[in-house]
Amino acid sequence: MAQPRGRPSPAPTPHGSPQADPGHARPRTRTALGLLATASALVVGGATLAVTGTGTGAVPASADSSAEVPIGSGSYTTTRPAGTSGPSDLNGAPVSPKVTDDHTGPAPTNEWWSSLIFQRYPDNPHGENLFAHPLSFNPHSGGLDMGYPDSHRLVGNDLKYEYTAVTDLTLGAAGLDSPDTRTADSGDWTVTAHWEGGGAQLRVTIGQGLPFAYAETGGAAAEVTFQSSPDIWHEDGSTVGATVNGRHYALFSPSGSPWTVSGDTLTADTGDDGYYSAAVLPSPEDLNAFAPYAHSHVTGSLVEYDYDESAATLTSTYQLQTEAREGEETGTLTALYPHQWAHVSGDLTDLAYASPRGEMRVSEGTSFTTELTTQGIMPSLPTVDSADHDRMAALIDEVLAGEELFPEPGDTYWDGKAMGRLAQLIPVADSIGHTEARDELLSLVQGRLEDWLTAGGTRQFHYDTEWGTMLGYPDSFGAATELNDHDFHYGYFVSAAAVVARYDRDWADEDAWGGMIRLLIQDVAGTDPDGDMFPRLRSFSPYAGHGWASGHAGFAAGNNQESSSEGMHFAAATAHFGALTGDEELRDLGVYLHTTQASTVARYWQNAGGDTFPEDYPEDVVGMVWGDGGDYRIWWDGGHEEHYGINYLPITAGSLYLGHDPEHAGAMYESLVAKLGGEPEIWRDIHWAHRALSDGEDALRMFEEQWDTYEPEAGGSKPHTYQWVSTLAEVGTVDVSVTADTAHYAVFDNGAERAYTAFNPGSAPLTVTFSDGTTLQVEPGSLGSTVGEGGGGDPGNGDDPDPGPGPGEGNVGEGALHLTGTALSTSPSGTESTITVPDASGQNHDGTPPSNSVVLEVEDLTGSFTGGSTSFALPVDSGNGIGNAVQVRVSFDFDGDGSHDREEIYHYFATDDLPGWENYTQAQGVSSSDGSFADLDGGSVRVEIWSALGGQASQVRVGGQEGATLGIPFTD
Repeated sequence: MAQPRGRPSPAPTPHGSPQADPGHARPRTRTALGLLATASALVVGGATLAVTGTGTGAVPASADSSAEVPIGSGSYTTTRPAGTSGPSDLNGAPVSPKVTDDHTGPAPTNEWWSSLIFQRYPDNPHGENLFAHPLSFNPHSGGLDMGYPDSHRLVGNDLKYEYTAVTDLTLGAAGLDSPDTRTADSGDWTVTAHWEGGGAQLRVTIGQGLPFAYAETGGAAAEVTFQSSPDIWHEDGSTVGATVNGRHYALFSPSGSPWTVSGDTLTADTGDDGYYSAAVLPSPEDLNAFAPYAHSHVTGSLVEYDYDESAATLTSTYQLQTEAREGEETGTLTALYPHQWAHVSGDLTDLAYASPRGEMRVSEGTSFTTELTTQGIMPSLPTVDSADHDRMAALIDEVLAGEELFPEPGDTYWDGKAMGRLAQLIPVADSIGHTEARDELLSLVQGRLEDWLTAGGTRQFHYDTEWGTMLGYPDSFGAATELNDHDFHYGYFVSAAAVVARYDRDWADEDAWGGMIRLLIQDVAGTDPDGDMFPRLRSFSPYAGHGWASGHAGFAAGNNQESSSEGMHFAAATAHFGALTGDEELRDLGVYLHTTQASTVARYWQNAGGDTFPEDYPEDVVGMVWGDGGDYRIWWDGGHEEHYGINYLPITAGSLYLGHDPEHAGAMYESLVAKLGGEPEIWRDIHWAHRALSDGEDALRMFEEQWDTYEPEAGGSKPHTYQWVSTLAEVGTVDVSVTADTAHYAVFDNGAERAYTAFNPGSAPLTVTFSDGTTLQVEPGSLGSTVGEGGGGDPGNGDDPDPGPGPGEGNVGEGALHLTGTALSTSPSGTESTITVPDASGQNHDGTPPSNSVVLEVEDLTGSFTGGSTSFALPVDSGNGIGNAVQVRVSFDFDGDGSHDREEIYHYFATDDLPGWENYTQAQGVSSSDGSFADLDGGSVRVEIWSALGGQASQVRVGGQEGATLGIPFTD
């Protein structure tokens, strides 16, 4: 949650909510495994403390230092700091997880169903409305109300659309009168609720996307009561089909326990270990499609994902565990959200449902798989030469000269934003050579992080054993008392730590400060299904594809998610921290979170594609997604700029997803301008940064006109905004048609040329290959780019590297070499001629130059490596020869010692059988490469050309205006 002027009481009151209070409100991995090696016990003061996360009493407040648990260089406390509160109800009384005796593991929170486990309201021990989609539910003493909200209404002056919860029937057991509803078990998107009282027991398993609800009874007969007199159109013993309120349902009891109809109530003598199921049908004609799965009860749910870095793909498999209570069928039917069915592998049925997210389409079986392209997650952007570096440095100095760089005493959110603001400037300062400011910024961020990550001070973290969560004190926005917003708050800590790790790997080591950062990541998105300290994916809902902000979900409208962008910020930070600490599993988690959410944000918050919002809803965006719909309003009385911008901030290089569709991003900006009747006045920098994703020149114009008079948003700064808009004004918009074989890349297109960037988090040089054949050599810990400077740390042993040639000391110009008949030259030849490339004599020389290759070389070159890649343009012609192919190898000797330090072989170019020049370029792609780029210091470059295939010689045109050229990534 973010707001500029302190956070007042929330503006919107969800329809029918007992009381709306701020609640802001996350997959598993194929990699359904432990994110970190988590011990099941903690050593505290020489004793062993079991951590189960399901205790029975409130943790006492205490400042007892013996409860401090060291984690590397940091520590946390297992007793709450004096005078603070933990998870509480609306009146401030401590609350415990509302679970059954056989419930195991830490208590999940921030789910669509969390009001079952977190009793927010003292007078409601059962829970609020539960929006599983397509069904809605409401628990009470007699069981579980069930309905299908298949139509919407507009409320709040048409600012909110909602598919209001409806009750069509109640699932129960005869005589059931339960004092509360408890959580017995849960999966990644399913939950089992428990009722007991009046001599009866009931357990019901429900889940997102499930058209079925699966019930178990004990001590009493199954009982289903319709809300009004049903129209029963099918009655066949254990199967009943009925329509109520215009919606169609099927009830299934065991084959030996038929339903008995009495008025609005149906009962079946299911016995002590009874079971039954109920399903909502798109139409009565679909009964036969549902009947085979009536007794294949869902018992759990798990998402597994696989990130293929080289192919830039994320494959996610959504798996349901089932148990055949009767017969042998173990399949089921599952309704997919639009962001899922748009990318699903395999066929879907013709069945469909309405939902607040658009049409849901039905899959058959126990699992389905989606595949998404992974766009890169960058830690920062390069700084372009056209930007005023002196002004940028002066603006950084102004930030450092500010009176209050951190709030006092600070809290987990506003301190996080302050750290994020400064951390984002570190690579900017580095990219322009302002090393003094870079180091000062690093010291400030590192110091504040260490302050927070050490128990016993003004700022610290506490582990709540009962709820299985890390709580930061001081807190804000209910992060401790309601378990709200942990991904929003802790994302700033992880992001700042990733920047520090970029420049100081040792600091982020598990035995130093990295251990505490990993605990914060685990709190938000731990992946171990059997973990003892934290629940799985607290702040991410893998089926919904985004997070839920409220820890308790205590609203009639279900749970909510306002600042989707701060959830994305946590995901990007996790990917960066994992990559920089060499933890691919953690990096892949961040990629999974970021890629999955990116497929939902524009669709569900901004109606991308036009299929989410109802046709009569007048708004182009919602500030919040709710379980029952979407609301333009936010948690404070903000202006239009804040209604749009709350789902943009904070602006970091991880925000490029907002521009994956530049046309849509432009439409969102124009929508805001139309509402305002002019350019933004509030959070101007946020909207300039967003505007730059569709029109960088316009964004730069606005910044240049107002840069010395506007007030930055609390998490932003003038130098960072200037770098952002000036870079995008030059490189253009994000080009998602090109991918790369690394997790950290971005490609831009300004209409004339592409710009390529990539970050190397490792400790060895990295060659990044883009899908269009372009390659980019990136040094360790650095950001490489074909435009501008990206800066980087020194992850090696700290020794100063050879600085190489200084500016103006080279002789390679801008890296353009020209082929002549006998050599390479830094100067073009005015005389046009040709070089003959001998034929392949009917042999295959693909990848292996023969002895008769054409060899051209230039020596004594000096120049600085730009971070770019090799390029060439060879006009070739094989006449009317058939099956001919020309191939190239480029070799670099950087220091002139006679040995090649880097070699690149490109895929061969198959010429046609028509006379005339064809253009062979680097776009054919690199076949193989070896070695890393370095500066040229009296070095040499060699190009070899040969026939990989064919029986006819080929010609290469050299000299003149159309002659062959070789571009090398070096400059004077």
